[in-house]
Amino acid sequence: MSKTAIRVMLVDDHAVVRSGLSAFLLVYDDLELVAQAADGAEALRLCERFQPDVILMDMMMPRMDGAATTHVIRERYPHIQVLILTSFKEEHLVQEALKAGAIGYLLKNVSADVLATAIRAAHQGRPTLAPEATLALIHAASQHGLPVLGDDLTERERNVLGLLVQGMDNHVIADTLIVSRSTVKFHVSNILSKLHAAGRTEAVAIALQHNLVPAQS
Repeated sequence: MSKTAIRVMLVDDHAVVRSGLSAFLLVYDDLELVAQAADGAEALRLCERFQPDVILMDMMMPRMDGAATTHVIRERYPHIQVLILTSFKEEHLVQEALKAGAIGYLLKNVSADVLATAIRAAHQGRPTLAPEATLALIHAASQHGLPVLGDDLTERERNVLGLLVQGMDNHVIADTLIVSRSTVKFHVSNILSKLHAAGRTEAVAIALQHNLVPAQS
């Protein structure tokens, strides 16, 4: 196992699912399974001990569901990224997960290579959403009655949104645009408000779905 392998923890109440994911992780030299939990409460205990880089989190679990667990983990351990891996694509579940701080939302029918790529992206702070999850978010945004989603973004806000799509954090965006971090934070807040997005990941999904920023070469 590489010394720089991404440390992954599995959180799912089904032992068969955990077993399958464990076997999947063994295939990739840059991914290392460091812990498994059967529910959110157990996941919280293991986080402190194993300090994973990325957590694959189920949504529907007893005692403590995926959204609640993600919220606590992101508050206590902001360096740990949570990637939702579930069988459910309902709109409210996608929204709850992203509001809780998950960096991605994938369905369990995803291919091994796509999941591995999503784990690597999460480790780098880049979001990944299943097409079904993206559609759910777009539908939610459309319910707000926006005539043209993103039409009211300023040129600078579109610039910032483009950098968000590239996975940059506020510090890097500030350095890139040669502005203060508080200015970037102000622009990001406006972007989330105008796109009716719960967080940066949702804003990126909306931007990509509606072609609000130029395609990356």
